[in-house]
Amino acid sequence: MKQITILSGKGGAGKTTLTAAFTILAERIVVADCDVDAPNLHMLLHPEVIEKQEFRGSMIARIDNTKCRRCGLCREKCRFDAISEDFKVDPFSCEGCGVCTLVCPVNAISLDERIAGYVYLSKIKSGFMVHAMLNPGEANSGKLVAIVRQNAVMLAERENIDIILIDGPPGIGCPAISSVVDVDIGLIITEPTISGFHDLKRVLLLLKHFDIPSLVCINMYDINYNNTDKIVEFCRENDIEVIGRIPFNPEVTKAMIDGKTIVEYSPESDAAKEIERIWGRILSILV
Repeated sequence: MKQITILSGKGGAGKTTLTAAFTILAERIVVADCDVDAPNLHMLLHPEVIEKQEFRGSMIARIDNTKCRRCGLCREKCRFDAISEDFKVDPFSCEGCGVCTLVCPVNAISLDERIAGYVYLSKIKSGFMVHAMLNPGEANSGKLVAIVRQNAVMLAERENIDIILIDGPPGIGCPAISSVVDVDIGLIITEPTISGFHDLKRVLLLLKHFDIPSLVCINMYDINYNNTDKIVEFCRENDIEVIGRIPFNPEVTKAMIDGKTIVEYSPESDAAKEIERIWGRILSILV
């Protein structure tokens, strides 16, 4: 079983667009949408949910009114102002830190797990998809990413599927780290802008730290040839393969508006042809 994570140092570089196109091109695959804070892969792959699981990744304080003496210590010590004057806990303000449980003299406060989001196992045209959604304002997205990946591995083993494709979250924080640990390839999608080049370097350092082989794809390479040349030269100097250069094509946007990938919407376009070539190259590397 091989696992590939598609990354970008910033949002909007084309990571999800490429992941969806690869999924359609694959004969049989498990795809995992690990951008759990803002998932959108389902908009292009239209999964049919077959299983839904609760994700309990955070805690919330609960006050037992039969024990509470209204002494006010919990309200005084809560730095998030999550306890009202009538000693009710605001679920949107409570961070589950537990200070209130420590200061309560009569042990009237406890911490309960709360539903922070959901994990979905779904069917798609070319196999299966694992995706998730955090509720607004919830944390622990790194933990949720790990659960999504575990479910993807379970599905791949059960269905005898050899490739797991992971749509990673943007940036280099905890969710991104959770999406790349122990994968076989990290494919970084960048764009020929100053910020794109800067963030590419950060993601490369992350993959290097975990000793994960890196590939680079330049999306919309023809909007700035000078910056594209700089990225190519940097990768050459650091022995990193630039696996592809996808041209700008308005058909990509039209495809997304239509809820399709570019390889379905306009398979003969230059962008679709390049994406198909890149996928073929990735498969040859994995062999």
